[in-house]
Amino acid sequence: MFVSSPYYRIKAISMRKKVTVSRDLNESLERAFYALNNEAGDIRPAGSDGQPGGLVLLRSLPTIVVPDLHARVGYLEALLDWIPPGNTHTVYQGLSAGELQVVCVGDGFHAEARGIQRWLTALEEFLGDYRKHKAMDKEMSESLGVMMIVMELKSSFPGYFHFLKGNHENIANENSLDNRSFRKFVYEGAMVTDWFRKFMGEETFDKYYEFEKKLPVFAVGNRFCVTHAEPRRHHSKHELIEAMIHREIVFDLTWTANGEAEIDSVDRYLDEYFPGDQQARIFGGHRPVAGCFNTRAGGKYLQIHNPDKYIAVYIRDMSDFSTMRDILILPEKGV
Repeated sequence: MFVSSPYYRIKAISMRKKVTVSRDLNESLERAFYALNNEAGDIRPAGSDGQPGGLVLLRSLPTIVVPDLHARVGYLEALLDWIPPGNTHTVYQGLSAGELQVVCVGDGFHAEARGIQRWLTALEEFLGDYRKHKAMDKEMSESLGVMMIVMELKSSFPGYFHFLKGNHENIANENSLDNRSFRKFVYEGAMVTDWFRKFMGEETFDKYYEFEKKLPVFAVGNRFCVTHAEPRRHHSKHELIEAMIHREIVFDLTWTANGEAEIDSVDRYLDEYFPGDQQARIFGGHRPVAGCFNTRAGGKYLQIHNPDKYIAVYIRDMSDFSTMRDILILPEKGV
């Protein structure tokens, strides 16, 4: 009975040394597909194709916003075991009771600077057609471990756990309306695509590609919004719902560098959903910050991605929100 519990499945994933068996990933994918295909219409309105759209309408509940995960398997484990300020139970218990919700801004794959030496070793493996692949196995075990935990949480708490698409959700390393091929330290995008196809198989690759395309891109809560990156430009509520069809909208919410957004994009989003509310904010990640957060758009957009910390934003009431009190560092577990 205990091993079938979502909590113990998550613990088992986080303790694995390797996640390289396609059967295990396929089981998680199937559960995630069911949850994503059957989102409640009042939480994720359907697009014109009848499928859940790109917009998430959050419940009026305390909300935890989690920035970029980047293959840090211990991040979500630490979050689930965390007792938020003023609570007597953990985040996992809160999700189980329907008393809080979690929104992740995306970017499950790719260890960043902490994995630079491993990436350099993996590059040699890649250039050798993965005849040896120990370093890349470790990298992919962490990335897939994170995403399998995401899938378990989504399938277990579909109305209370949401994972938005980031720019690193691009298993095919494609250049398309919504995606751009990726490299930072080496050829991470191409290396991941080649490893996945070689060791997980084309069928699993296709399923994972489909999973990424089902992820929403924008969440609206009580006086706050969440997206992966600073919005490049404003899109109406109708356009956000249609983002799964018009994929260029996805690009505008996942790839914006500092200084690339239209000057009024954040203000226009907040004015649409919370007109006249000076305390409303948009939270996102994508670009790293040195401390716990950075402000842009006149303080209306809060970047919260620190690649060296487990950051969590705990939103109880935006009328009493404090960046110094409510943007927190979690105790770390593993990478």
